[in-house]
Amino acid sequence: MPSLRLLLILFLVQSALVAAQRSGGRNSTSLWKTLNGDAPIVIARGGFSGLFPDSSTTAYLLSLLTSLPDVVVLCDVQLTKDNIGICAPDVKLNNATNIASFFPNGQKSYFVNGFPQKGWFSLDYSLNDLANVSLTQGLFSRPSVFDGNLYPINTVEQMARDVKPPGYWLNIQHDLFFREHNLSMRSFVLGVSRRTVVDYISSPEVSFLTSIVQRFRATRTKLVFRFLLPDAIEPSTNQSYGSLLKNLTFVKTFASGILVPKIYIWPVDVNSYLLPHTSVVSDAHTEGLQVFAADFANDVPSAYNYSYDPVTEALSFIDNPDFSVDGLMSDFPITPSEAIGCFAHVNRKSPGQEKPVIVSHYGASGFYPGSTDLAYQKAVEDGADVIDCSVQMTSDGIPVCLTSIDLLTGTTVAQSPLYARLTKVPDIQNANGVFSFNATWAEIQGLKPLISKPFSDYSLQRNPAYANTGRFMTLEEFLKFAKTQPISGVLLNVKWAAYLAEKQGLDVINAVLTGLRNSSYNDPKSPEITIQSTDSAILTKFKQQTKYKLMYKVDETIRDAQNSTLADIKGFADSVAIDKSSIFPDNNAFLMGTSDIVRKLHAFGLEAYVFTLRNEFVSQAWDFFSDPIVEINSYVQAGEVDGIITDYPGTSKAYKRNSCINKGKEAPSFMDPVQPGALLQLITAQYLPPAAAPLPVLTDSDVAEQPLPPVSKNPSTTGGSTGSPTSLPSPSAQPRLTTSVSVSILMLLGCLLLF
Repeated sequence: MPSLRLLLILFLVQSALVAAQRSGGRNSTSLWKTLNGDAPIVIARGGFSGLFPDSSTTAYLLSLLTSLPDVVVLCDVQLTKDNIGICAPDVKLNNATNIASFFPNGQKSYFVNGFPQKGWFSLDYSLNDLANVSLTQGLFSRPSVFDGNLYPINTVEQMARDVKPPGYWLNIQHDLFFREHNLSMRSFVLGVSRRTVVDYISSPEVSFLTSIVQRFRATRTKLVFRFLLPDAIEPSTNQSYGSLLKNLTFVKTFASGILVPKIYIWPVDVNSYLLPHTSVVSDAHTEGLQVFAADFANDVPSAYNYSYDPVTEALSFIDNPDFSVDGLMSDFPITPSEAIGCFAHVNRKSPGQEKPVIVSHYGASGFYPGSTDLAYQKAVEDGADVIDCSVQMTSDGIPVCLTSIDLLTGTTVAQSPLYARLTKVPDIQNANGVFSFNATWAEIQGLKPLISKPFSDYSLQRNPAYANTGRFMTLEEFLKFAKTQPISGVLLNVKWAAYLAEKQGLDVINAVLTGLRNSSYNDPKSPEITIQSTDSAILTKFKQQTKYKLMYKVDETIRDAQNSTLADIKGFADSVAIDKSSIFPDNNAFLMGTSDIVRKLHAFGLEAYVFTLRNEFVSQAWDFFSDPIVEINSYVQAGEVDGIITDYPGTSKAYKRNSCINKGKEAPSFMDPVQPGALLQLITAQYLPPAAAPLPVLTDSDVAEQPLPPVSKNPSTTGGSTGSPTSLPSPSAQPRLTTSVSVSILMLLGCLLLF
C-alpha cells in the first residue's frame, strides 16, 4: 500500500490538475496537416513511464501535469484469471512488478502468438491475489528508486476514476492469447465501455477489432489498428503487417486509425541516419484513416540527424511540408507537448528572444569535430550568438584553434607519426600527451580532426559519418571567418600562458593580441571580443592592455563564493562561467536544490554563464525528463543565467524561438521550470542516495594567481617538465570534484511544490 506521504502527494498533484489545464499553447488548427486539420494529440504510454513505474497512478498524474490539456493516457490492458482488466505494460507481470517476491514458484511457460514465453502471467492470478503486488520500473536504464513507494496495480476502471484523464486509450495487445485460455477480452471491453468513457481502443489483432466494430460504430470511441514490425505475422489473417499496410482499404472496414512504429514513417538506414520519409501518412489520410506514431522515448537513441534532441524528432512527424501525424505516443509526454504547443509552426529564421546568449563550445561540437571550420559554420547556421576558439600555440609560434593543448583530444594524432612525441608535462596534466607546442602548424594540419565522444561509456556516438571531417584553423583564419558571419561576438579561451612563456618561450597573450590586430577587430562593426580564462593573471594582463570583455571560468563545482572573492573577480572580469551543478547541485543525478551563486554574481554586476549543456540524455539530471529543452528552460527561468555554453547551439536557438517563451503566467504547465529537489521528496528512505559531501565555497585564494612570468629566451628543449609547478599554480587551489550528472528526466513535481 502507498505510504501516507505518497497519498498526500497524490492528493496535491490531483488538486494541481486544474492549473495544468490552463494554456495549452496550441497554434492555429489551420496550420496542421493532420487528417481533420486539428492539432495532433499526445498519447502518454503508461503515463509518464519514462520516469515512474509504467501504469502507476503517479506516472498517470505526472503525464497530466506536464502535457497538453487534452493529453490521452494509454492503459495496456491485461486480464486476471477472474476476467478483470488491469493496467500493466505486459502480459508477463514480472516485467514491471515485484510479483516474484510474493509468488516465487509462480513462473510458468505459455505460447504467446505462437512463441514460447516464460514468466509470471496475469491470467494465473485473481485481482485479490495481486492486492499486495506493486508496480516497479521495468527498464534497468531508468531509475528504480521510486519502487519503494509500492505503487498498487490499477484496474482499468480504478485508473479512470482516480486519475480522470482528459482522454483514455485502451490497448489490447493479446486478445487471442487470453481467448485460448477462456478469458474474454471482448466481454471485458464491452462491459467497461458502458461504465467508463473510452476514447480509443487499439489492438494489433484484426479479429478482435472486427468483433467489436459494430458495437462502437456509432459511439465516440475510435478503433485503431496497431501495426507491429513489418515482418511480424498478424495471427488472425496470417499476413505480415507489412502486407497489411498495403491494404489500408481493408483496414478502414474495422478501424478509423492506425498506430504504427515511427520507423514506418521515417525509416533509418543501418547506420542510424534517416532515409526519406515514406508515404504511410498520406496513404492513410487518403483512406480517411488517422495516423498515430509510436515508440517515442527520450532515453533511447534515435537517428543521428536529430542530434539527441527529442523535440526536433517530434517536429519531424508533425511540422514538415508534407504531412502531420494525428498523434504521438511517448513515454515522456512532456516532449511532444512542447513540440505541438510551443515549437511547431514557428519562424525558423526569426532571431528569437535576446536572452540567453548562446555561446558555442568548440563550435557545434555535438555535430562535427570541435574547433573545425565545419563546426564553426554549423554553429553559425544553428544560431549561436558567440562562437569560440580555444587558443593553443604551435612550436613555430602560431596560435591555432584546438579543443585542447593535448592533441590526443580532438585529433587523430594517436594514429600518426607525431605519436612518437608522447610525453608527460606535469604542469599541464598527469597523463601523457602529445602537445601542440611540440608540433608545427604544418604537422597539425596533417592530422585529421576527431569528433568528441563524451559519453562513449554509454555507447553513445556523435554523428559518426562525419567523425573525421573538417579542417583546423589558425586564430587569424577563425577571426576573419567570424567577422563575416551574422554573430554578435567571439570568445577566445586562453590558458597555460605562464607555462608557455616560461618553459616553451611562447607568448600566447601577445599572439592573441597580434591576431586581433591583424584581423582589424578594432573596427566597431566587428563582433564583440570576450577573453575567457580560468587564470585571473591572464585576464588581468588582458585588462591592462585592452578593453575587451573578460570572462572568468570557475573550473570546479562550487556551492557559493565569498563576497570578497566576487569583489576580486569584478576587478578583472565582466562575467563568470560556472558549471551546471554549481547552480543546481545534484546527487546521483537527482537535483538537490538551487544555489545562490547566480544571484550573488548579479549583485556584484557580473553576468553568469552556465557550461556545458549537451543534448545527450545521460548528461542531464533525472529531473529534466531526458529533454534538453526542459534543462535549458530551467537554467534560464529558474537559474536566471545570462548565457549558455553548449555543444548544440541549434537546440538553444530553437528554445529562444519557441512561441510560449514570453507568455509569462499564460505559458503552459509543461514550460514551467523544474523545482530542484522535488523528485528527491518522492524517494523513500531506503532508496535515497547517500548524502553527498558539501561542495566547496570559492575563496580569495582560489582566484588569486601569481603574475605571469616573462617569456623565456631559453625555453626547455623538451616537452616534459620534471620540476614542481611553482610557476603555474592550479587555477583553483581546492581539489576538483567530479560531478555526476547522468541520464535524464523531470520537470514535474516541481509544480507540486507550488500548491
